[in-house]
Amino acid sequence: MYVTLFILFLIAFICMIFCHFRRKKIICRVKCMDKCQKCSMLEELAAPFGYVYHCCCGFFSSTIDAWQKAAGYTWFYDYMAPRFQMVFDALPVYFDYQKKTWLIEFWKGQYGINTGAEIGIYHADRLLSEAEYQVAHFAAADEHEMLSCSLHLCETDGTYVQISEKHWWLTAFIPGVFSCPQDLRLKAAVYFPNEEMMDAFHCGLCRAGYPAEEITIQNLCLSFTFHRPLPVHYSLFTRFHRWLSQCLNRIYCRLFVWITRPFVCTEDRVLYLYFYLPFCFRRLMLLHRFHRRCHRKSGCRRPKCCRRCRPHRFHDRRTS
Repeated sequence: MYVTLFILFLIAFICMIFCHFRRKKIICRVKCMDKCQKCSMLEELAAPFGYVYHCCCGFFSSTIDAWQKAAGYTWFYDYMAPRFQMVFDALPVYFDYQKKTWLIEFWKGQYGINTGAEIGIYHADRLLSEAEYQVAHFAAADEHEMLSCSLHLCETDGTYVQISEKHWWLTAFIPGVFSCPQDLRLKAAVYFPNEEMMDAFHCGLCRAGYPAEEITIQNLCLSFTFHRPLPVHYSLFTRFHRWLSQCLNRIYCRLFVWITRPFVCTEDRVLYLYFYLPFCFRRLMLLHRFHRRCHRKSGCRRPKCCRRCRPHRFHDRRTS
């Protein structure tokens, strides 16, 4: 018995020594990289997941050609989100334009260990009745249908992130920051190609319950601040999932900060996590409602490089 305990203690001690020196080696490796190398590496790592890293501001956002575009949008994605540690306030705006029902939806909240916001632009292939909104599939806007948007996400104590771009899915996700959705303010602006589309969206926004006096229109730009969630009657099961997910998110955020404590900058923390715990890095990059189960149902497949990260591949390619 004593021999067995000694062997187990020896194995544990050897593992601790190995992890210690491995951790030191990774810290040295990250510190030896200059900022351009870090940003370049993060961009390459994020690309297969459909994201790009903004090195100057320290957040991830979606690319125009992201693989998530093929999945489109259905209400089921939002319904399932709390089961995957994604807790947010959503503001869907439905309106009819050019013989199609359009959906421009706004999100703000906690996406795993990321605080973030989204603006998604979708449309059905025909006009829909209100009863069909939650069962219909909406396709992402094509290149000629994309709209110029801007989002400014902030909390009561200051600004988190700001981004503007012509897109079908404008996003911003900040790793390692925990927030409650109700504490976030999303200042959104959408630029429309003509008054007809802008007026249709304005009517849809008012129908969704947003106060008309808080909407600002200037030329073809409509802007407003999404801060108070509209009344949503969640089931008891969904409320439990939202509460549990937020508890887990808070714990995971603290773990992320503790594990990456040798660093302060976001790019350093994320790269350290990638080298030290690759499976946690993959979890970090699951920033949206589109999960594997949903993809299988919709027929969209995630690229193979999203399913498996190998740190040595990138290193070999850069040093060869």
